Amino acid sequence: MTTRPDVGDTIPDIALETPGGGSVRPSDFRGRPLVMFFYPKDDTPGCTTENKDFSALAAEFERAGVALLGVSKDPPKKHEKFTTKYGLVAPLASDPVENGLADALGIWAEKRLYGRTYMGMERTTYLVDPEGRIVQVWRKVKVKGHAEAVLAAANATFPIQD
Repeated sequence: MTTRPDVGDTIPDIALETPGGGSVRPSDFRGRPLVMFFYPKDDTPGCTTENKDFSALAAEFERAGVALLGVSKDPPKKHEKFTTKYGLVAPLASDPVENGLADALGIWAEKRLYGRTYMGMERTTYLVDPEGRIVQVWRKVKVKGHAEAVLAAANATFPIQD
């Protein structure tokens, strides 16, 4: 069992693939707070709701100076279709199938459903400070009200300076 990075640790700087063939790393957001929300699979009920909720609040996160990034192991083409289908505005990235960021965070884990064991993403959200340190973690997230709770935490942690 790997040690899971937690509050106070620096988020691992592992490249993710973006739709359109680019890449993004957590360090690309240095200088501003970042919310990274990891979810199991595009186009499933809970994941669709979570992505729609973060997208609905994207302008609020932007006003707070906080970047958003949704991450799953789905390929970039699937993210493109998912984004288009639901009009999502929160950016998405694809985590490598093996040795990716979710593996380094310990959230690509063994899961059980109906007696079947498989590897899957634990729905987890990280609030990261401008220096790349984790300031809050939500593990095994329940989707209802989650995006709002993350926005409230971001606003409380990083108040807007006038």
